[in-house]
Amino acid sequence: MNDTPGWASPGSAPSDGQKPDQSGPAEPTDRPAQPADQPARPGQAPQGPGPQWSKDQPPPAQWSAPSGPSVPGQAPPPPPPGPGWGNQPPGGYGPGGHGPAGHGGYGAPGRPGGWGGGWGGPPPAAKPGVIPLRPLGVGEILDGAVSTMRTYWRTVLGISLTVAVLTEVIVVLFQGLVLDDSSTDALNDPSATLGELSRAMGDALLNSSVVFVISLVGTVIATALLTTVTSRAVLGKSVTIGDAWRDARPQILKLFGLICVLLLITVGVVTVGALPGLLVTVAGSSGAGVALTVLGIIGAGIVALWLAIRFSLASPALMLEKQGIKKAMSRSAKLVQGTWWRIFGIQLLATLIANVVASIIVIPFTLLAAALSGDGLTGWLNTGVGSLGWSFLIISGIGSVIGSMITFPITAGVTVLLYIDQRIRREALDLELARAAGVQGYGSTAPGATPGS
Repeated sequence: MNDTPGWASPGSAPSDGQKPDQSGPAEPTDRPAQPADQPARPGQAPQGPGPQWSKDQPPPAQWSAPSGPSVPGQAPPPPPPGPGWGNQPPGGYGPGGHGPAGHGGYGAPGRPGGWGGGWGGPPPAAKPGVIPLRPLGVGEILDGAVSTMRTYWRTVLGISLTVAVLTEVIVVLFQGLVLDDSSTDALNDPSATLGELSRAMGDALLNSSVVFVISLVGTVIATALLTTVTSRAVLGKSVTIGDAWRDARPQILKLFGLICVLLLITVGVVTVGALPGLLVTVAGSSGAGVALTVLGIIGAGIVALWLAIRFSLASPALMLEKQGIKKAMSRSAKLVQGTWWRIFGIQLLATLIANVVASIIVIPFTLLAAALSGDGLTGWLNTGVGSLGWSFLIISGIGSVIGSMITFPITAGVTVLLYIDQRIRREALDLELARAAGVQGYGSTAPGATPGS
């Protein structure tokens, strides 16, 4: 009979001293002898009386390693396991070896080159750039953002520094030349009239709105450029500031529109949540109106947060897929579906890390600016509002520029890598990225995912 996988390792030659049509060791001695007048089997030398094979043998699929003389009436041994090679007695044709005992064989647990425990898992995924081309863990996403800033620091810090300086210069000039510092003094004056308080609140609101709009424009530009840089870093390809600007420029207006739409949605949700309480307050029930307003704002804040995370991947979808505003929001909603909490946690963690690092730099500059301003550090600590003198604006502005150089790359990089990670998980984007990066032999048999999330 022919060898089966239970007998020897696949592709091995017959044992020494045996012919190809023989299987197993020497024949048992308790078999009935072949009659002398019976002709020999084909390919077999004539034999005299001696031990021979029995005519009643099990089917080929039930063969296993012989372990001794058979007992009459005993059921045939169970079939061996398939190629995984199971657990068989030492010295058999399984984990103990493919020959006599002591020879390490296929399937021997822990033996290099074996078919079982010796296999060390799939090879590592291709990594042409700052991340491996497979689903990413939380640490890999954060490390990818930092690695992009570290590897392509000239481009990343150049973009962040340029945008932060231009933004802060406009803010400082606006606050120093347009705004009147004395108009907000009424907010700290207990004897101020209602009219003075109203004018002071209006000026403070105008100041905050203008600064917010200027910062928003800078953030949009930085996000657009850094999205391009991060997408190239994933492929291991460097990009200059000029290249990033040429690639991002056609989409910047759309990105600004997307940010405005998301802000309007947020404002609308909060307004709708607070409106019932405001109407009740106007109707004369102040206590119930205030309570209803607070509850409405809390509920609206939860809805606004849910929408913000749902559409958080819209900006990289708009920039990298060259989509419109509506299509980018739809793509983000599709990619976030089912993983809202994971994306929320990663975004929150990245924001906390970036802001903590930036605060370590910004706070000393703010304290120094307050100490050199007209009111001094004590006045700033008592009022919480710094004087809008030039020394305060310039020194605090320098701290803000340095802080923005850190927050821009981290937040933009994490958002882009989250977008790429979700597309790898849902759309096998890693195959397209591997081809774009020139990775050879990367296809359907590429290593699987081992995310650490």
